[in-house]
Amino acid sequence: MRLTALFALAFATLSAPAFADETTGTIVAYDRLSNVLVLDDKTVWTLDAKTLVPADLKAGDDITLTFQSDGDNGAKPATALVRN
Repeated sequence: MRLTALFALAFATLSAPAFADETTGTIVAYDRLSNVLVLDDKTVWTLDAKTLVPADLKAGDDITLTFQSDGDNGAKPATALVRN
C-alpha cells in the first residue's frame, strides 16, 4: 500500500503543469528586429515570436514579462508582455 501511494505521489509531481514566472522592470532598450529587450536591471530578454508587443513600446516604459524557467539553461523567451 505504501509503495502504491509513493508511486501515485511521484506521478502527480511529475505530471504537474509548468508554472510561468514573471519579472517587472523599465525598458532601457528595445530592438524590434531581433525581439530583444534590455531592462533597467541590465537583464536581456528575448521575446517569443508570438508575443504581442504594443506598437508604441519604447524605452522608459514599465512592463511585466511572463516567461518559463528552463532549469540550468536560464529562461525561455518571454511569452507575454504587459505595460504597467
